[in-house]
Amino acid sequence: MTAPTDRPAFEALLTPAEVAALFRVDPKTVNRWAKAGKLTSVRTIGGHRRYKEAEIRALLTNPHPTP
Repeated sequence: MTAPTDRPAFEALLTPAEVAALFRVDPKTVNRWAKAGKLTSVRTIGGHRRYKEAEIRALLTNPHPTP
């Protein structure tokens, strides 16, 4: 069975340190944002948080989206 063509084979994920470097904050701040619901995180098998690169890039370009 093949994967649908409209969806990428995988989605790039970023570590808290990589997200922190983009926002110029401490990695613990990134984890607090995730706990507060400001960022969507994915948990690895080991329990570490990872963040969708597309979502982070969108926040960097438009930090205050209008509803």
